[in-house]
Amino acid sequence: MNVIPFLGYEDLPAAIDWLAKAFGFEAVGVHKGEDGKVVHAELRFGDGMVMLGPPGRSWGMKTATELGAVSGGIYSIVDDGIDAHYERAVAAGAEVAMELHDTDYGSREYMVRDPEGNLWSFGTYRPE
Repeated sequence: MNVIPFLGYEDLPAAIDWLAKAFGFEAVGVHKGEDGKVVHAELRFGDGMVMLGPPGRSWGMKTATELGAVSGGIYSIVDDGIDAHYERAVAAGAEVAMELHDTDYGSREYMVRDPEGNLWSFGTYRPE
């Protein structure tokens, strides 16, 4: 089984560009509807992937900005260069929720919010 998180964004083209610039994601699939608007995107980071789409109001999904809160986040493993990754995210305008630090379980990690309020955590810890 593979687990692929999905997030809703009001401005999908801006989210795709920002996630590439700030975190190093690569868009491997961007699908548009008949009206030319992006309706689905697949972004890769290392061996992982995240999918993006417009908020699904028909099934009750709202963006973090709409809710004014989040109920979870996405953790991504950065094997090499976590300090440079952090600097890249901050330079792109990520809102720091947790500064880059060393943990007592051997990880170096940080957490930020993207422009639409989603939480992203990056670290060197690789769960077993």
